[in-house]
Amino acid sequence: MSAACNQSEPDGCSEYTVGDTVTISFMILLLLAIIVGNVLSLVVFLGSKSFRTPQGYLKASLALADLSVGVLVVPYSVYTEIILAVGGSPGGISQPEDPMLLFQPCLLMGPVFAGCTFVSISTIFLLSIERSIAVLKPLHKKLFITKRRTWALIALSWGLSFFLAVIPMVFRDSIALQYSPCSKMCTYTFTSQPQPSSRKIMLLFPAFDFSLLGGTVAINILTFSAIRQYCKVRKLLAESEHPAQSTTAQQHFSCPDIPAAKTIGIVTIAFFASFGPIAVLVVGNVLGYQWCKFSYYAFWILTSNSCWNFIIYSVRDRRFRLRVQELFTSLVLKPTNHRENSARESISVRQGGLCELVLKEVPIPNHTENGQDVLPECSVKIAPLK
Repeated sequence: MSAACNQSEPDGCSEYTVGDTVTISFMILLLLAIIVGNVLSLVVFLGSKSFRTPQGYLKASLALADLSVGVLVVPYSVYTEIILAVGGSPGGISQPEDPMLLFQPCLLMGPVFAGCTFVSISTIFLLSIERSIAVLKPLHKKLFITKRRTWALIALSWGLSFFLAVIPMVFRDSIALQYSPCSKMCTYTFTSQPQPSSRKIMLLFPAFDFSLLGGTVAINILTFSAIRQYCKVRKLLAESEHPAQSTTAQQHFSCPDIPAAKTIGIVTIAFFASFGPIAVLVVGNVLGYQWCKFSYYAFWILTSNSCWNFIIYSVRDRRFRLRVQELFTSLVLKPTNHRENSARESISVRQGGLCELVLKEVPIPNHTENGQDVLPECSVKIAPLK
């Protein structure tokens, strides 16, 4: 990839080398990682009753936004790069406003990528607020955080995010959506000398993102300060001469809200680090700078963040990790022959969620009665579910 090409000259990168093959391979691997990781996240958060909480719904919204990038945005970039590598010329690259094209793919891919990025940032912001309330006001958690309010906030974040994502399309005289061979993404670019109004619109993206990220960081700092105070109090009570108070404090401060808050903090740091280069790139483009190589790294660092959330959950959240392992075991490692099980193995069947039917063979040896063999007896026990 030549560093001399820029977004205003999309034909400047027509020569493809082995490096482009490596780039396409990286894009395909990232595509698979995003899809597999976020599908598993959705299955865990929405398919497990224990995860159907306000926090679980927010994490499912975050996974859905990341999955949308992996299903729509990245496959189009892979397809376009493969077509260009074999010498083709897919529509919508060199002439994004060609009237002969009935459908401009970038008119869909660009807003989807921008909108999903905004959804991710706003969802992380909501997750930080939810964890902060759980840590600072644990007795009021269920009063303020309800499933209905959570769903309403999720719908609001999606609506507002995609509204902001399509605002630049109103200024079609100076801003256009086109595929950039530098960033290998559908991006908003200036088609002519940018006017002050179009510059402000482009700067709206980093301003909105950094406002939410700054608020998220401030909330996380407040939450971690409270956690630090909790740890000090618990340590002092543990060393005191009142074991009853020490036990009560340990039960109160050892709740799962604290590790969950730390996980959200790590997710925030990861997103902040991945979004920083994009913000610098947008500001540079508004000022008239064109950075081809930097645009590629900036966009794909941000795209790779779509699979980092699954990795962070797998490392930090033990319940999430165990649930993924359980799903993998049930799908891949199913027993092929139940007859090979031990005679002492119990089989539990849930019926209507009311009782548990347990069939267990009693190890009574075979004996004869009136010259005929008698099989071992079996006992049937119906026990209430715990």
